[in-house]
Amino acid sequence: MKKKLLALFMGASLVLAACGGEDNAEKDTSTNNGGGGETTTADAGDAQKIFNQKCSSCHGQNLEGGVGPALDKVGSRLSKEDIEKVIAEGKGAMPKGLLQGEEASTVAEWLAGKK
Repeated sequence: MKKKLLALFMGASLVLAACGGEDNAEKDTSTNNGGGGETTTADAGDAQKIFNQKCSSCHGQNLEGGVGPALDKVGSRLSKEDIEKVIAEGKGAMPKGLLQGEEASTVAEWLAGKK
């Protein structure tokens, strides 16, 4: 009974952590006034901010782990490509696709440097 309750609690926590919060990374911050040019998103290149917004609830603010494993030395075990694969496909209790595209690539590159 205790195991079932714990599993329910952990699952609910994961779902809430993955879905909750305001996503500031996707707000349009372009200064384009219709004259052509590129539109950029806030924090698109800032891996640590993306991580803090979408991953730290499970992996910890300082990569120390929590519900999810510690990532402070993940780069010594996994390459950028391996980390991107885990982000895309999920692993264990981690659901797939929490980050996609440029965000996933940026965070994977940043984590690969953690040795």
